[in-house]
Amino acid sequence: MDEEHAPVDFWTALLRGWHGRCPRCNKGHLFSSYLKMKGHCEACELALEPYRADDAPAYFTIFIVGHIVVPLVLLVERWGAEPPLWVHALLWLPLSLALALILLPRIKGAVIALLWVQKAAAPKPVTESLDPSA
Repeated sequence: MDEEHAPVDFWTALLRGWHGRCPRCNKGHLFSSYLKMKGHCEACELALEPYRADDAPAYFTIFIVGHIVVPLVLLVERWGAEPPLWVHALLWLPLSLALALILLPRIKGAVIALLWVQKAAAPKPVTESLDPSA
């Protein structure tokens, strides 16, 4: 089926993944629910299971949220006359949670698209046992 689809450049694939769409055809969805990957694209039948994001989306999300929230915390602490801890909790916990929930599926889609465009599919598991006694 690859012959039927035009080649997709790096940034286009990333943008499609960011929007939760198939990186190849941009018609099918990557997720069946919030973060649950589909096994294949319903439009172009691209197998999505070999492209496993694992923990990368969580790491990138933490990295981005931290780089947004920590400077804001420091600014409020510096120029906000050292507000009490409850003010920080009231401000930063909801912001951190909202940013994480918004960014996580988008980053996961972009990572899946990145893996697809780089042809970095996970190897197929070996079905034979390495232990002869098993």
